Amino acid sequence: MKKLQYMLLAVLALSLTISACTKEEPFSTATADDEPRILNPIFANGQNGQLPLIAEINRDGSLTMELTVTPADHSTVTWLIDGYEVHEGTELDLNLKAGTYRFKVLVTTNTGKTTYREGTVRVNPLPSDPWATDKSFERIIVPGGTARLYGNNLNLVKSIVIDGKTISDLTYVEDAEGSYIQYPVASDFNEGVFRVLLVDEGGIDYGANTVTVTRSALITGGASRANPNSEWRLTGLNMDQIASLTIAGETITTFSEQTATELVLTSPNLEAGTYPLSGKTSSNTDVQFYSAGSINTEHTITISSETVLFEGHHYVSWVFEDGNPNKTFNLIAKDVFAALSAGTTLSIQYSIEPADVDRQLQTTSGWWTLLPGTEALMISEDGVVEVILSQEVLDLIQTQDGFLCVGHGYYVDRVTLK
Repeated sequence: MKKLQYMLLAVLALSLTISACTKEEPFSTATADDEPRILNPIFANGQNGQLPLIAEINRDGSLTMELTVTPADHSTVTWLIDGYEVHEGTELDLNLKAGTYRFKVLVTTNTGKTTYREGTVRVNPLPSDPWATDKSFERIIVPGGTARLYGNNLNLVKSIVIDGKTISDLTYVEDAEGSYIQYPVASDFNEGVFRVLLVDEGGIDYGANTVTVTRSALITGGASRANPNSEWRLTGLNMDQIASLTIAGETITTFSEQTATELVLTSPNLEAGTYPLSGKTSSNTDVQFYSAGSINTEHTITISSETVLFEGHHYVSWVFEDGNPNKTFNLIAKDVFAALSAGTTLSIQYSIEPADVDRQLQTTSGWWTLLPGTEALMISEDGVVEVILSQEVLDLIQTQDGFLCVGHGYYVDRVTLK
């Protein structure tokens, strides 16, 4: 019996020894020669060539994240915002001003091996904050010129800061295009992409995303369509630098008018179709083209025999009082329609106002009667409306004082006949 007791005591002692050993901290078997990996969190994949959205917070919150990496004992974790290092270590707790930021986390081993993840971080303003939205190409600015920022609560802004330069000579405007501040751009501005700060009367600054300062020739309007062997008017920035345009292999160097914001020439006598378009400046750099929110040095233009009745950027909203020019689009006289034949197609190219909701487009007579064969359209993106001008439509336009585009939340950019 005593022998059995001794045996039980020995087994108990051994089990306690094993238990004590299992309570020791596990040790890493990874070495500095291992490939670095980010184990957690899992970063989403981008779509259509765009970076994924990593996080979205309000500007009174913090961007917090903790990374699990391997080999943990042999790696350095670096956090970057807009290409600038902001922190080192596996845990991040960072305050950012309102705006959208390019985010990157880089893991580097002691032997120089690296891996990274990147995306965007969106920091939303508070409702009462001054805030600048993106409307068109107004975020591309030229040294020595003037520029605008559209947005909300901009009447609170007393100065703006770009690339460390404070601009206090601001003009606040409210009109049919919205509310904006207009400001001068000094001639000594450096080229590049810079974050903008909006500063209120108390000296508090608010984020407003970025502007791009350029001295390059940039065509912003008129490059998408032209009629063959006709006057062709292009608008943009630094247009006085353009020395030549090449379309379908034909280079044009003679212009009838040329200023810093406009270029007028005769388009080539080409058959209807789409053709490549490029250009060179007097310093032999590529002319740039702004389209659909991006900038490229090669562009595609459509040559057609359409008759252009209107080209511009006319805002339409029925929220305005009678007499306001932007309550309707009525810039095509009814006499124009009197000379048209039944069966002609009226094409209306429009773009939406992103800040508006419940956008709607209607084509009507001057008495707001819907044109026969048309209907009210709810719109959520840029597009084209085509109206077949039947004899019934043409008669209604004549008897009810003309043609209108009515509705809310869009711009009439181009009206043509074909």
